Amino acid sequence: MTVVDAHHHVWDLSVRDQDWIAPGSPLRRNFSVADLAPEARAAGVHRTVLVQTVTVPEETPEFLALAAAHELIAGVVGWTDLTRADIADELCRLRQLPGGTYLKGIRHQVQGEPDPEWLLRPDVRRGLAAVADAGLVHDLVVLPHQLPACVKAAESLPHLTFVLDHLGKPPIASGTLEPWATDVRALAGLPNTVCKLSGMVTEADPVSWTIDDLRPYADTVLDAFGPDRLMFGSDWPVCTLAATYEEVLDTARRLVPVSVHAQVFGATADRVYGLTAPGA
Repeated sequence: MTVVDAHHHVWDLSVRDQDWIAPGSPLRRNFSVADLAPEARAAGVHRTVLVQTVTVPEETPEFLALAAAHELIAGVVGWTDLTRADIADELCRLRQLPGGTYLKGIRHQVQGEPDPEWLLRPDVRRGLAAVADAGLVHDLVVLPHQLPACVKAAESLPHLTFVLDHLGKPPIASGTLEPWATDVRALAGLPNTVCKLSGMVTEADPVSWTIDDLRPYADTVLDAFGPDRLMFGSDWPVCTLAATYEEVLDTARRLVPVSVHAQVFGATADRVYGLTAPGA
């Protein structure tokens, strides 16, 4: 079975700092496609989606060039300022760059915005509409209290596909389901929404998590979105704070019935992001 990892990162600290990484963290080193590739091959992953890490305009062109140079990367979710007046022109420019055909989506670090309704600002909604008009999707990296705004944004932009990263970061470590479960089900009730089965091990206790800790959250999104709107992502290398790449993939496989593996571990990502097989 073809396996797609729909969410991973890379960074080079000699190019720019990743200011979200705490001093002394094991993540405070370079992580490259060359580091990921052997782990992905060993785990049976055939193609990936490379996702933005910082809100600087230089990163997206760099990621597009990486995608053009590495067969493993089938798509890029980049960043651009959604509030810029010329966003439609900027999206067009990005798609004309080397590797521009690999641009599949745009993501903003909404989780870092102090306004819980940042997505509903008129200038942001105008930018999101431009993302939709460009045929791209929007990845949502949000905290649970921001989910109601995600619902309103998705309702107001039915022609844009919203992809919820990391299940909306539920409080797995505390074992609390509500109000996250109710809010994520409200988002899943909209047909233009998709969810990534990603980021769970780092929202759990990074040292002592078990598959039973994750199961209620995985079951909730599988039931709410269904397998045709659920896709696997490793969140490598962030996941390495709590598990190896192979462990993350194996855990996700155990959380999802075998009967829907084809959708969750390949078909959903291929359809939503418009990915193609290497060499196709």
